[in-house]
Amino acid sequence: MSNYDVIILGGGPGGYNAAIRAGQLGLKAACIEGRATLGGTCLNVGCMPSKALLHASELYEAAKGSEFANLGINVSPTLDLVQMMKQKDDSVTGLTKGIEFLFRKNKVDWIKGWGHIDGPGKVTVTAEDGGETELSAKDIIIATGSEPTPLPGVDIDNRRILDSTGALSLGEVPRHLVVIGAGVIGLELGSVWRRLGAEVTVVEYLDRICPGVDGEAGKTLQRALAKQGIQFKLSAKVTGAVSSANGVQLHVEPAAGGEAQTLDADYVLVAIGRRPYTQGLGLENVGLATDKRGMLANQRHRTEAPGVWVIGDVTSGPMLAHKAEDEAMACIEQIVGKAGEVNYELIPNVIYTRPELASVGKTEEQLKAEGRAYKVGKFPFTANSRAKINHETEGFAKVLADEHTDQILGVHLVGPSVSEMIGEYCVAMEFGASAEDIALICHPHPTRSEALRQAAMNVEGMATQM
Repeated sequence: MSNYDVIILGGGPGGYNAAIRAGQLGLKAACIEGRATLGGTCLNVGCMPSKALLHASELYEAAKGSEFANLGINVSPTLDLVQMMKQKDDSVTGLTKGIEFLFRKNKVDWIKGWGHIDGPGKVTVTAEDGGETELSAKDIIIATGSEPTPLPGVDIDNRRILDSTGALSLGEVPRHLVVIGAGVIGLELGSVWRRLGAEVTVVEYLDRICPGVDGEAGKTLQRALAKQGIQFKLSAKVTGAVSSANGVQLHVEPAAGGEAQTLDADYVLVAIGRRPYTQGLGLENVGLATDKRGMLANQRHRTEAPGVWVIGDVTSGPMLAHKAEDEAMACIEQIVGKAGEVNYELIPNVIYTRPELASVGKTEEQLKAEGRAYKVGKFPFTANSRAKINHETEGFAKVLADEHTDQILGVHLVGPSVSEMIGEYCVAMEFGASAEDIALICHPHPTRSEALRQAAMNVEGMATQM
């Protein structure tokens, strides 16, 4: 039996960051991962490959459509989907190899296989060939991530009915792609294939896209995507699907009841969310049980079982890679006696469509439900000089501040490159900044970031560029 200070189950953003931080702090760490590569869903079949295809498809559409021509660049591009997929895979390989390097640098052992908790401090790892390795440690961290949520009546085969993994590896551009679910995954992957030439229809059970985001921001994004050609069927329920060698017949009816209709597609993407991956881990051997969603409870990352910790998608909070990374570092620091903390009120959220949507803090709907008095400062990208000259004026920056103290309570951005700008407000809000604090800070001109300052200025109606 090999002995460690800490064993981490899972090599995704939570697991590999926990392992690296453990090594940095002098712990003998083992990370158990059964995939052929480290990085989990995010690096292998999620965040990173989707961004590679989003970037490539944006450039293709710009070259093929009017965007390049309007700039005086005349080209006639052809789509090489095989090469587009190859560059995506090459980029992912580079990232996963980078994690292997960081493991070696920090003396972390990667135990290849699937872990099973046999009792307090005991884990058995089963390799692909069936061989078993027994490990022991004072502390065990469960960071096994999540998997796509299935939809009753719609059987995913990754031939015609796809999950997100299948939608990242199609060998042809769909004629008609139907996306079930108007969340982050559905909108991002729907955008990729729409840009590459597919007709895209998004079916959503709720009456809005992006549940949980600021209502005004969500409506603005929906209008932008609709102008690009994505069709939306909201308040609609998928009740079944029949696939054949050539396509899928999808049965859809109004969520409130009514006459059903059939949608014909050559591919269907099921993107209704993700569920924790907690089955078969041996949780019962340390007295743990999940809730009905499959999640494990925690108190500052500790489970009810002594020496067993939990981070990432398998526990409460948003299923986001950067949330898992924050929890990983806080968890390890607590294990070595430091005061690791995660501020769950200030975890940013991004949708990488075009325009992008980025937010942090409270939405207007949440503030109204709390009965909290607030002020709104907005600034449209139509009035931002850099956005205007770049022909990317859709969207706005919105700042919500306490009516009495001016403390920033929430920020919601829809527009160009806002994923790169939301971090400014994450820092500001972490330090309890007021809208006036941002309004008084000089921002470089001409940049899109000036919209952030102008929105803060406009909390008091003092924007100077509109």
